[in-house]
Amino acid sequence: MLFFLEKPLYSRTFAVPKKGIPSGRDSAGFIKIKDMSKLHFTTKHANAATVQHNWYVVDGTNQTVGRIASKIAAVLRGKNKAYYTPHVDCGDYVIVINADKVAFTGNKLEDKQYINFSGYPGGKKEEAAGDLLKRRPEVVMERAVKGMLPKNRLGRKMIKKLFVYAGANHPHTAQQPKALTF
Repeated sequence: MLFFLEKPLYSRTFAVPKKGIPSGRDSAGFIKIKDMSKLHFTTKHANAATVQHNWYVVDGTNQTVGRIASKIAAVLRGKNKAYYTPHVDCGDYVIVINADKVAFTGNKLEDKQYINFSGYPGGKKEEAAGDLLKRRPEVVMERAVKGMLPKNRLGRKMIKKLFVYAGANHPHTAQQPKALTF
C-alpha cells in the first residue's frame, strides 16, 4: 500500500524565523529551517595545484638517527603544514648534509644489523651499522627515513624529495633552501 502526503514535510528552501520565534511550519505546510551559522565552514583539501613545496636543509652533525629521521619524514609528508591532506603529496624537499656525522645511541653501532636479501638461496647479507656508516653514510639516513613513510606509490614519490650528502656541500644552492633545525 502506498501512502502519499498532500503537503510535503520538508523543503529545500530555507526560511529564517524572526528573533525569538522557534522554527515551525509556514502557511504552505513547509517546515522552516534556520540558516547555518557563519562559523561553520567546509574543510579545504589540498591538491597538486594548491600545494607549495619549499626546500629545507638539515645538518646531521651529532643528531640521533631515529629522532632526526622521524622529523624529516614528517616534513616530507607535509605534516608541518596547515593544509595537510593524507592522500596528497603536500611535503617539502629536504636536503641532509653531514650524514656521516650522525649518532646512534647505546650500542647500536655494533649491535644494529642492516640486512639485504637478494631473493636467492644464500643471498642474505648483513652489515653492522658502524660499518655501513663508514662505507655508505647516506644509506643510513635514507633507510631510516624511508621506513617512516607510507609503503605505497605516494611514499615512493615522497622519498624522491629527500637528498642526503655525506659532506657539508650540496648542489642545491639554486633552490635557496632554508635551514631547518630540530
